[in-house]
Amino acid sequence: MFKLIRQLDKLENYVCQLLLCLFVVLLFVQVILRVFFNYGIPWSEELSRFSFVWFVFLGASYAARLSAHNRVTFHLRMMPEKMRNGVELLGDIFWIAFNTLMTLKSIEVIDSMMEFTYFSPALDWSMAYLYMIFPISFTLTSLRIIQVNYLKLVCGVKFGDVDEPNLEEEVMKMPASSESKPHGNHPRA
Repeated sequence: MFKLIRQLDKLENYVCQLLLCLFVVLLFVQVILRVFFNYGIPWSEELSRFSFVWFVFLGASYAARLSAHNRVTFHLRMMPEKMRNGVELLGDIFWIAFNTLMTLKSIEVIDSMMEFTYFSPALDWSMAYLYMIFPISFTLTSLRIIQVNYLKLVCGVKFGDVDEPNLEEEVMKMPASSESKPHGNHPRA
């Protein structure tokens, strides 16, 4: 089971990287072609838009796995750990309920789009298939929330703030020779 979860982590990570690269490269090529050659590729804007939307929604699932979604935590840090975990769990239950509702509603929209087909203008792709990212993303995000809560509450894993590096770990990674020398003009703390 853990091997499957690790593979899902890697897959999500690689797909997000691929979609971001596709988005950036397509826009870069489009800008170069328009500025220097006064020419534009008609389908590139649409494909870059689709890749960006898929990147954002898959990235939301991956961020849930890293416990990296924005939360107001100032007041939670003042609470005892058990109370904080309970409040966070309650918030996550509401989040899963929202994701479940969004998954069900997006499936209804996709069913409607399958019945009354709408195609993208430039690529002529069925929009129903492009909208599949919504139920996929909301379901994956819910699974990731459950996974993080299991790791945190059952296994005792501590999730730090992804924006604040753990300086103690960084110091431990430094080679011994660089530890003894001060950097620049700053005295060693």
